[in-house]
Amino acid sequence: RLCKAASLFHHRLPKWCPYVWRRPRGSKMSENGALPLRGKVLTVDTMNANVKKVDYAVRGPIVQRAVQIEKELKEGVKKPFEEVIKANIGDAHAMGQRPITFFRQVMALCTYPQLLDDNKFPEDAKNRARRILQSCGGNSIGAYTTSQGIDCVRHDVANYIQRRDGGIPSDPDNIYLTTGASDGIVTILKLLTAGEGRTRTGVMISIPQYPLYSASIAELGAVQINYYLNEEKCWSLDISELQRSLHAAREHCNPRVLCIINPGNPTGEPIRSFPYKKNSNDIYKGCEFHSFKKVLFEMGPEYSSKVELASFHSTSKCYMGECGFRGGYMEVINMDPEVKAQLTKLVSVRLCPPAPGQALMDLVVNSPQPGEPSYQTFMKERTAVLSALAEKAKLTEEILNTVPGISCNPVQGAMYSFPRITLPERAINEAKAKGQAPDMFYCMKLLEETGICLVPGSGFGQREGTYHFRMTILPPTDKLKIMLNKLKEFHQKFTQQYS
Repeated sequence: RLCKAASLFHHRLPKWCPYVWRRPRGSKMSENGALPLRGKVLTVDTMNANVKKVDYAVRGPIVQRAVQIEKELKEGVKKPFEEVIKANIGDAHAMGQRPITFFRQVMALCTYPQLLDDNKFPEDAKNRARRILQSCGGNSIGAYTTSQGIDCVRHDVANYIQRRDGGIPSDPDNIYLTTGASDGIVTILKLLTAGEGRTRTGVMISIPQYPLYSASIAELGAVQINYYLNEEKCWSLDISELQRSLHAAREHCNPRVLCIINPGNPTGEPIRSFPYKKNSNDIYKGCEFHSFKKVLFEMGPEYSSKVELASFHSTSKCYMGECGFRGGYMEVINMDPEVKAQLTKLVSVRLCPPAPGQALMDLVVNSPQPGEPSYQTFMKERTAVLSALAEKAKLTEEILNTVPGISCNPVQGAMYSFPRITLPERAINEAKAKGQAPDMFYCMKLLEETGICLVPGSGFGQREGTYHFRMTILPPTDKLKIMLNKLKEFHQKFTQQYS
C-alpha cells in the first residue's frame, strides 16, 4: 500500500516539483536498490567565480592565526607573550573605548520602554526614545521599518547635513538609512556595475584603499582602477595622478565611478585637495574636514546641478565607536528619478536596515543640545574620547619614527596609521620562497613572536617595491605604549636577523 500511495503521489505532482527525485531515463539503481551516488552540486569549480576573487585582508590569514593563538593560550600553550593584541581592526569598544552614556541610555529605553517610567533616566533621553518609538510600527523597535528607514531619523539626518554644510539644503527623500556605511557603498556599486569587455564599469579607488572596495568590485565583476596617494606628501591626493589613472583605464574599461575615502583608511589622513574648511568629528586638532557636497555646491550650479554624488556615514568610528549596531546612512545627489526608484526597490528586497542601528544613527546626528540635562556629560565624554585619540595618534607617530627602518606620516584623521617599513633583501627573498608577500611574512612573524596582530600593507595596496602595515591607534594609551615598544624591539631584531 505504501509503495502504491507513493507512486500515486509521485504521478500527481507537477514535473517541476523540487521535492520528488526522478531517476533519469536509462539510469539503473545499484544492486541493493540504493540510488546512485552523485557529486556535490556546489564545488569550488562550479561556484560563482567572482566570489573566489574576493579578498578581505582585515580579517584574513593573520587574524585567523591570531584567533588560533588565543585558543592555544587558553589551553595553556606557552608563548613568549600572555595575550594577543588585535590592532588589525577599528573596533573601538573591543579595544576598551567606553560607550557614550546618552547613546546607551536612549538605546536601553528604546529596547525596553518600561524604563521610561524610571526616574534614573534624564528627560531628554526619554524624549528622544519616545520620538523614535512613535515612528516605529506598534511603538516597538522590534518592528520592521520602511525600507528607506525611519522617517523622523531621515529628517534628522537631513537637518544634520544642512547644519554641517552651512545651510546647503538636504532633502530627507535623498537619505537612505543603511546597515553601516558598507551596505550603502555596495548598494550604489551594484547600481553602477554594467557592461562587458571594454564597456565594463571601471571603479577608481585610492591606493592604499580599504579592502571593502576591492572586494566589492571583484564580487560584482567590475574593473578596479587604481590611483595612488602621495606618501611623500602625507598621503595627499594629486589631480595629475587621477588624470593619469583615468586616461590609462579608458583603454580597457568604462570608468564611471570615483571613490574617495575621507578621512583616509588605512592612511589616517584627511583629503587635502580643496581649500575649504569645516570641522568634523573624525579630524584631530590642526586639520579640517572637507565636505564634498559643500565643495560641490560652492563650485556653482554648473556642477551642483549635474554631478551625481553619493556620500556615506556611520555610527561605527570616531567618538561613537558603535560598530556592532551597524547604523549608517547615505545621501544621493542628482540621481536620475527612475534610477532612484530602482535604488528604493533594491533596498526594499532586504526589507529594512536594523532598527536599533537606525535609532543610534539618529542620536549621532541629533545629540544633546545646550540646556538639555545630558549636554554637559555628553560633551565631557565626547571631548575625552577625541582628545585621547589625538594623543594616541601623536604618540604612534612619534614612537614609530624613532625606529630605523620605519617611517610614519602624521595620523590626522580616522583611527589608523599606515607606516612604511624597510625590509632586508634576505627577508624579502625568504617571503617569496614561501609564496608570501614580504609584509605578510613580516606581520606573521610579529604575531608569532609578540602577539601583536597587524594587517600587511599588501592587503590594502601599495606602490610596487614598498612595504607597510596598518595598525589601529585604539588600544588604551598604556597598552598602546607597550605595543609600540614591542613593535620597535621586534623590528630591530628582525632587521638584524635578516641583514
